[in-house]
Amino acid sequence: MTSRQQELDFGERPHLVDLFAGPGGLDVAARWLGIVADGVEWDTGACATRRAAGLGTRQADVRDLGPEDFPGATILAGGPPCQTYTVAGGGAGRRALDQVLGFVKRMAAGEDVRPGLASLDDERTALVLEPLRWAFRAKELGRPYRTIILEQVPAVLPVWEAMEEALEGIGYKTASGILHTEAYGVPQTRRRAILIARFGVSESPELPKATHQRFRRGTKPPVSAVDELPRWVTMGEALDRRDRFVVISNYGTGGDPKARGRRYSDEPAATVTGKISRNRLETLDGANIARFDFHDAGRLQTFPRDYPWTGKDVSQQIGNAIPPRLAAHVLAAALGLAIDHERLDEAVRGSWKDFDDTRPAAIPGPS
Repeated sequence: MTSRQQELDFGERPHLVDLFAGPGGLDVAARWLGIVADGVEWDTGACATRRAAGLGTRQADVRDLGPEDFPGATILAGGPPCQTYTVAGGGAGRRALDQVLGFVKRMAAGEDVRPGLASLDDERTALVLEPLRWAFRAKELGRPYRTIILEQVPAVLPVWEAMEEALEGIGYKTASGILHTEAYGVPQTRRRAILIARFGVSESPELPKATHQRFRRGTKPPVSAVDELPRWVTMGEALDRRDRFVVISNYGTGGDPKARGRRYSDEPAATVTGKISRNRLETLDGANIARFDFHDAGRLQTFPRDYPWTGKDVSQQIGNAIPPRLAAHVLAAALGLAIDHERLDEAVRGSWKDFDDTRPAAIPGPS
């Protein structure tokens, strides 16, 4: 065992608390890797799905809780709501970016910024600050989180970078950047801003290395090659479909249906959003065919085929989630684990209810 692995060794079954946990994308990955996870989520529909999946769930507002409520957790994770930051949303978070960065600096200086958050146009914009509040509070209690993992849309990367400076001021080593989901075997092109922080280690963490090639429209890389990564995973492969089809996005450009995006079954899906159920599917000769159901959409996000989607707004639950396969790679990188790729493939493509968590898809070692 290397010195770095010794630094990362904090028990056989580490305990994770997941803020804004949604239907369980990160927590599914945690189970695959043998990590105990509890999620905090306020949405009733997402909580219904989590409970049906057997995931640890606290239905609450993260602003009403803190590290005291999860005293055994050594890992803090969170994917705050993205609606005010995403390009598809209203943009209140992007417009308030300078204010949010100022709040981070003030929090790092020990100031209670909660009274000032009312000045934001949309209260959801401030939710991105909650993981930092939890981190500072845990440090005050004398039991800092050993690992912190945050994810959001790319527009939030400047906030993560500001948080890196704040966390480094209390003993963390950090790394952040933008990851492309198809480069980790997710059959979808989606970008996520990731922050990893480790407490009390001598070396900075690293973001996970790509396992697959990036998708570029019009290119058809080989399935595999000696000097190249495997190509991205297609929709057809993920859904076990041999029929060729095209997905026509519900989004238009200037109201022109001809300008709507198209992805073919031998390509990754476009970003899976809460509106995926509105996308039309056609054969290559233009005939309409059945649209994606919840389980199809979940599989494009790399949830297991029998994941028990339930509650209201299931499409939105699916679109909001971090893809479990990407989450598995991020968790492994943060914790110094090596992914068992064959076992991870089995977990993604297999049954959720039959997954044997006594045989996790990761082992101690370099990620």
